[in-house]
Formats: sequence, structure tokens, C-alpha cells
Amino acid sequence: MIDLRIDEIVEAVGGALVGTPDCGLLVVGGDVHTDSRKVVPGSIFFALPGELTDGHLFVQAAVDAGAALLVVEREQPVSVPQIVVADGLLALSSLARVVVSRVRSSGDLKVVAVTGSNGKTTTKNMLWAILADQGSTVAPLGSFNNEVGAPISMLGITESTRFLVVEMGADAIGDITKLVSIAKPDVGIVLTVGLAHVGKFGSPEVTQLAKSEMVRDLPPTSFAVLNADDGRVSRMAELTSAQLCWFGLDASADVRAIDVDTTVDGTSFTLLVDGYSHSVQLRILGEHHVTNALAAIAATRALGIDVAAAVRALETMTRAERWRMEVMENPDGVVIINDAYNASPDSMAAALKTLAQVTGPERRSFAVLGEMAELGDYANEEHDRMGRLAVRLNVKQLVVVGHNARHIHNAAGLEGSWDGESILVDTVDEAYDVLHGRLRKGDVVLVKSSNSAGLRFLGDRLAGITT
Repeated sequence: MIDLRIDEIVEAVGGALVGTPDCGLLVVGGDVHTDSRKVVPGSIFFALPGELTDGHLFVQAAVDAGAALLVVEREQPVSVPQIVVADGLLALSSLARVVVSRVRSSGDLKVVAVTGSNGKTTTKNMLWAILADQGSTVAPLGSFNNEVGAPISMLGITESTRFLVVEMGADAIGDITKLVSIAKPDVGIVLTVGLAHVGKFGSPEVTQLAKSEMVRDLPPTSFAVLNADDGRVSRMAELTSAQLCWFGLDASADVRAIDVDTTVDGTSFTLLVDGYSHSVQLRILGEHHVTNALAAIAATRALGIDVAAAVRALETMTRAERWRMEVMENPDGVVIINDAYNASPDSMAAALKTLAQVTGPERRSFAVLGEMAELGDYANEEHDRMGRLAVRLNVKQLVVVGHNARHIHNAAGLEGSWDGESILVDTVDEAYDVLHGRLRKGDVVLVKSSNSAGLRFLGDRLAGITT
């Protein structure tokens, strides 16, 4: 974070300074945390109340770790300077807004924000790879994209930061609007509108409304980067006054891909943009990541970055993110595709299609599938659809893990004349035992589920990685 005096922070968060500390004391570039375990000397600790616990219970731990300043909703019996606010979450957002505004006014900061039902984190990492070659870049680690994580990511900038990449998720209508009002993006990207987290929103139409908040308030000087292949996203063009830039496979896209091909070594395509044609070889697996790459190229092109430089940066990426289409080969020569950090119907279908593409007739394909969470009333239908898709793609062996994923197994059995090609187990350990006795050199295993199912650790175990 930039250096700020305590009185400046008090004004930014709209709080009251407790005790008689020196208001002019400089908080020098301190990190901002809501988790006391991450606090280091000089950090600012926000004690936020939550559904499961209360950050005020960990104030002493933060002080012991070296916190230089506390932001709390009720005064704490500690000697460290503290600012008491009415709403800690609102105070966090307010501080982020002030910091982003100050850096923007004093430097050359450009902000790129990305949202979508699928692909946010991969696209964020692709943007990071491109922009970091051009100047000091700040982007969140992992999926820091909610009302807490996104402002904390924004607070990581300093006066020397040239690019800020913000991933924006939503649990409710209005969430992205709030984040956009803080970051004021120069480029706003919308990737897809699908069934991910539809249990929270109730329908894809409400999800579309939530994601459209990314571009609704962008000024004419900003760019709205939209997916030409997604009808719900393309309709957002009517809602924004920003300059439009389209990406996708559709012939109308400004940044377009043709001749897409996927092998176990990566994904290739021909990029068409501004009369420019270039062969691109991503080391990241899966046709669906072509969409993410096009979005990143379109966004950085809007910032004036050379397309060839963007392509070179993307080609150096070895993986999208830990546990996202992460390809590993175990000592026995079995290829593991570990994609079990998150799952939605769209991403699971894409992963299954990738498995079929990279396996070919000379290899055996295994799909280990767990629950896709947060689907609400769509859960049974969408799990059923995944089971039928696995059969149609000729997956040789399906292992379904957990009661909540059982409809995948049931549907696979109903789809064709399978006899033992689908196995339902209750636990990750049972799945490992089934696979351990069947896998041989050359097999390709996809492991796919939502994070809550815990299959990502099964993928590591099959690859011989101890976590």
C-alpha cells in the first residue's frame, strides 16, 4: 500500500481514532489483512465480523504479529493505534477507493477488471503475465474477487504501480457495481454468463444482470471487452457508453481465433486481429482457455500493448493456476489433468471435451467427477447432463465421488449399455483405491469438481504429489 499518515486513514475510513497516538504517524506501505495469520510487522489489520467467526477475536494475534494499526468496529484493549468505524467492510472499501484514486491522480495507473461465470482467475493470470512485462503490475493471488478480497487486492498498489488487475465476483446484485465504483476500470471484461453459482442468483437471467454491472457505469473513455460468442454477454453492449471491443471465435470479433487444436501438450490456434495473423501455442490445456486468452489480448490491446508482445507472454505460461487444468505425469507414466479447484456445468463440460480430445484412440480416458456446488434447483439436471456427456464422449472409465454427485453416475448408466464403466464411491480415499488398481502407463485421468468436494487433493495424490 502507499504510505499514509494515520489521520489520512482516519479520514478515508470515516472512523474515530482511539486514545492519543500521533495522528501524523506515517504507516509506511503496510500490507492490509483481514486474516491475523497473514499479518507481518507494519500491517494494517481490519477486524471484520463474519458468518463463522469475528475478526475482533483475533486482534491480539494481529498485534503480536506486528500490526501497526487496527481498524475495528468496537474498541479493543490493546496499545496499538486503532480506528473505530461503524462498518468495517465499508471502511475497507473506502480506504481502497482513496488509495486507487490517489495513485491514479499522481501517476499512470491503468485498471483492468474482469468478471464472468467462468474463467475469471485464468484470465486474470493471463493479464498479469502480459502486463508484468510492460511495467509494475498488481493482481490478486488466487481468487481474491469478493467484497473483501477485491479491495485488499487494490490496496496492494503503490505510486510505482502501472497496472492493476482486479477480479470481480458477485454473490448478489450490486456487488460488482460496488467494486467498479472503487476501482473505476479503464477496461472492463465480461467473459461468460453461465450456470456457475446459479443457486445464489436463481436463474441465468439474474446472473446476466449481475455481470452486466461491470460495463454499465464505464465512461466513454473506458473500454468494454465483451465475448462475441456468448449471447447474454453480447447484449450488454446496449447497456454501456464505453468503447466496445469484441473477442471470440465468431467472425464478427475484433480479436478472433481460428484453427483451434488441443493436445496433451497444450492448445494452439491462429489469432486474427487488426489484419494480423499469428500462430499461438499455449502450454495451457483446453479449448475454453482460448476464450480467456482472446479476452486478455483484447484488453491489453485496448491499453495500447503490442499484440505480438501479448502473445509471447501468454506462450510462456505453464499453467492457468494451481488445480486448474493442471497437467502432471506421475512416475508410472499416467497423465493427470487436475481441474478440481472449481466446477460449473460449463467448465465441467469443457474439461470432459478436452479429455476426449487429448486422449485419442491410443490412450484410455478416465474421468473422476465430484459435485458441482451452488447450482440450486439446477443441480440434479446438470449433474445428470454431465453423466450423459461422459458417455457420449466415450470416456472409458467414470468414477463419481460423493452422494451429491450421484446423478452423474445414474445418468451415465441410463445413457448407454455401460456395465461397470461408471463407479460411484462415497469418499476420495475409495476413489483412489479404485483408480490405483486400474491405471497404467499412457492413461489420461481428468479430476474435476467444485473446491468443496476436495478432489484436487486426489489429483495431487494420483500424480504423486504430497500436499
